[in-house]
Amino acid sequence: MFVRVKKIGPYEYLYLVENVREGGRHVQRVIKALGRRDAVENSDLLDGLIASAARHSRRSIVLSSFYRGELAELRRRSIGPDLVFGRLWVETGCRDVLRRHLADRRFGFDVERTIYLTVLHRLMISGSDRHASTWQHSVHIPGADALTLDHAYKAMAWLGEDVGDRQANQTRCRTEVIEEALYNHRRSLFGALSVAFFDTTSLYFEGQGGATLGRRGYSKDFRPQLHQVVLGIVLDENDRPIASFLWPGNTADVTTLLPVVERLRSRFGVRRACVVADRGMISAATITALEAQGIDYILGVRERTLREIRQTVLEDDGVAVPLVIPRQKGETDLAVKDVEVAGRRYVVCRNEEEARKDAETRAALVASLERKLAQGDKALVANAGYRRFLSAPAGNGFAIDPAKVAADAQFDGVFVLRTNMKLSALAVVLRYRNLLAVEQSFLAAKRCSPHDRCSTAPMPQSAATSAAPSSPCCCARSCSIDWPPTAYRCRNGSTSSTICSTSVSSKSSRTAVVPCSGPHPGQASIRSAARSGSHCRPSFRRCRQPGQPKIQTDWCGA
Repeated sequence: MFVRVKKIGPYEYLYLVENVREGGRHVQRVIKALGRRDAVENSDLLDGLIASAARHSRRSIVLSSFYRGELAELRRRSIGPDLVFGRLWVETGCRDVLRRHLADRRFGFDVERTIYLTVLHRLMISGSDRHASTWQHSVHIPGADALTLDHAYKAMAWLGEDVGDRQANQTRCRTEVIEEALYNHRRSLFGALSVAFFDTTSLYFEGQGGATLGRRGYSKDFRPQLHQVVLGIVLDENDRPIASFLWPGNTADVTTLLPVVERLRSRFGVRRACVVADRGMISAATITALEAQGIDYILGVRERTLREIRQTVLEDDGVAVPLVIPRQKGETDLAVKDVEVAGRRYVVCRNEEEARKDAETRAALVASLERKLAQGDKALVANAGYRRFLSAPAGNGFAIDPAKVAADAQFDGVFVLRTNMKLSALAVVLRYRNLLAVEQSFLAAKRCSPHDRCSTAPMPQSAATSAAPSSPCCCARSCSIDWPPTAYRCRNGSTSSTICSTSVSSKSSRTAVVPCSGPHPGQASIRSAARSGSHCRPSFRRCRQPGQPKIQTDWCGA
């Protein structure tokens, strides 16, 4: 039953009708003609009819009473976030470590609960400290009811305090001490770090952020025009975070590995461990320093730029061993072989699926290049993707070079590793593939939430004075990473016990808490940007929905 509008001449009339079934078809039967539309809207006929019908509807009665103010306002609070992540907060040792470091301080509020609130807010919603101070009223968090925004600023300032030896001129952030305490808290009695996975990413600023460490450099988010910082994270063999690092945005990746190794040895007591890093970390000086200190390593190699790789390693005619790695959907087919050149050990791996994708991409690029050449070749010189396939015959302008196209095909699906370990080639590849866990952590940290909130309000004077110039870059977060099982098999179907015994153990679901620290002062805005995810986003994910305004702030980098 509903009200129908029917136009008759210049006027519109309202009818109360219902749908009925007559003779096997649906028809609308008029129950009552309400009259001309303008006259009905000016009278109280509809209001009285609706009010009379609402007395017989339980839902309408409750809503009407609520709108008239006759019912007390109901308050809904979510209890799920704390039930899940509160337990992880305790099991990972974050609560006990923070309280132990706060034992000799006399704050007027619970600092540990404040830090837990910001972490939980980052996990569930994402946003700035100001948004967390309002979001907390919709979630049940034990011990956080009386916390305010000023408490959040003071807690972040405490995390960023300089606890280094002033006489020795050493700058040391409190978050570094907490990272080391968390590592010692969860380390077993006879356990020692056996492998360390290290990778870096970039976080960029929009607005007025990045005054101290922000520099223009190579941007992995494709934002070279903006100031950025370089963030590095170290994970252990169980994909649990160990330490984090923060450098100016113009820091080259190749210079970051040795300081990481030095801190692992001096601060975490790691005497012998395998360091796994990607191709951006490799250099002759780095490898020489690692071998001089007796450190095992598995490093990615720039196969396109090194002549030894192009002319010797890839041309080796050794036998490749097939390897099949099960995935959640399908399988990954690899072909692995060992190559040794003048005492340097390389492991060459070819991914068949990636090789097909590379070949299809190159074919589409060459086809597009042929169409562009027909329209004129001068505009193609500035395009790096096109330029690598072009040659300049004498007097004929530019043309596609078949030799360059064929040379590019040898890199399809291929990646090369360099190592000094005595593991089998298959075990080396599997251990290197665990480096994906670090990339997953970066992806989770940069993931954008549709409920992000940013604040353009300045920091309160009380928080600014208590922070001194050493606000932290701290983003403790929890990541759940799905990983394939450890039973890797060769193409013939047999399970390789050698791989399972020497490779890193994996779990179907892993949970880790990542405390990210910044050893440099003045980075409150970076900390908020890293924790909130804000609008600092790589090109693979859309950060704002279409039509949404772009917000800029000097606090969360959004």
